This record gives sequence, C-alpha cells and structure tokens, in this order.
Amino acid sequence: MQSLITVLGIVIKSEPVKEFDRRLVILTRERGKITVFARGARRQNNRFLATTTPFCFGEFVLFPGSSAYSLSDANITCYFEEIRDDFEKMLYGMYFLELADYYTRENKEDADLLKLLYQSLKVLGLETFPNPFVRAVYEIKMIMCNGEFKGIPEGEDLRGIEKVLRYLWTEKPEKVYSFLLSNEMTKELIDVANRARKESIDKTMHSLQMLEDLI
Repeated sequence: MQSLITVLGIVIKSEPVKEFDRRLVILTRERGKITVFARGARRQNNRFLATTTPFCFGEFVLFPGSSAYSLSDANITCYFEEIRDDFEKMLYGMYFLELADYYTRENKEDADLLKLLYQSLKVLGLETFPNPFVRAVYEIKMIMCNGEFKGIPEGEDLRGIEKVLRYLWTEKPEKVYSFLLSNEMTKELIDVANRARKESIDKTMHSLQMLEDLI
C-alpha cells in the first residue's frame, strides 16, 4: 500500500466531475503538473470546498493512484484574494494559470515554473506594477524557461529592451520583477511579448481572449 505524499503547489485548473467531486490540476514543486481528484469537494460545507479552486497555493496531502492522485488533506497558505476581488486582475490571473497549464507537462518536475507563476500572481495583486507590464514579463520569462524565445528581430532598434531581455534571461524566476520601466519602454516590452507569444504558442487561450475583450 502506497503512503501519502505531501507536495507544495498551486491549483491551476478545477472542474466538476460526477455529482459532487472535483478534478484538479495542480502545479507542484516536487512532481510538476499532476491530476488530483477531490472527492465530495462540491458538497456544501465540505472541508475541501474552498481549498480546491484556482489560485489556491499551499501544501496538498495526496494518495497516489495508478494514473492520478486523490486529495487527503490541504493546508492553503495563500488564496490570492487581491486577484479574486478584482475582475480585471482575475482575468490576468486566469490567463497566467492557463499559460502555465500549456507549458507544463504531467509529472515532469519544474520548480522554476511554479516559482515564476507564484511570484507573478503575488506581483499582480499589488498596485506597484501595471498589469500589462506583469503580463509581458511573465510571458517572456515563461517562453524563455521553455527555450522558445527567439529574441528581437534583426533591424529593430530596441537597444534599451535588449538590456531588459538579458536581465530576464539570466535572473531567477522569483526575482524578475525587480525593476520598473518608463511608459515607452513598457510598450516596447509588451510588443516583444506579443510577438514572442504568437511565435511560440499555437493554442487559443480562452482567458486571453476574454482579457483582451475587456481591455
């Protein structure tokens, strides 16, 4: 009989299954992206009702199965209330989760992507950085982490952004929000991020469509 395991992670997807259960996708530090079933989590007053929704970050105690895990317990340390309480930030956050789901693979450990997602959501909840700036940094660093960033096309005069891109390339994911840019350079960075996303991602991001319809 397999023992329970404890992982640190964030719920990036939650969907109903059967009458009262939930199927979760959790990005974890120890085992990468995993599928977890939370039995009875949609029942009123169930102890997992609030801890099995997107953005929940903390420790999850799991029972390993043949192809998925079952949730035994959860200790949530961050719900990202600042994002949940702001409709625009929530759309940005849902896009961040969807992009993380796109780039991660089942049971492939990648602690850096969890760090990047967590830090991006924490910064998104602040008022220090404009939301489009956070999105651009997150997109570029995510694409860099997966080795798909193609750089600035030849012939474009973006010398200031080149320094920013070198910083994002070399800096650890949890430290990529250690700078601010002028409005003009922020626009240039957003343009670079948009181009990189279109070159690297071949999937329609529904949360991104909703976000762009709003802004």
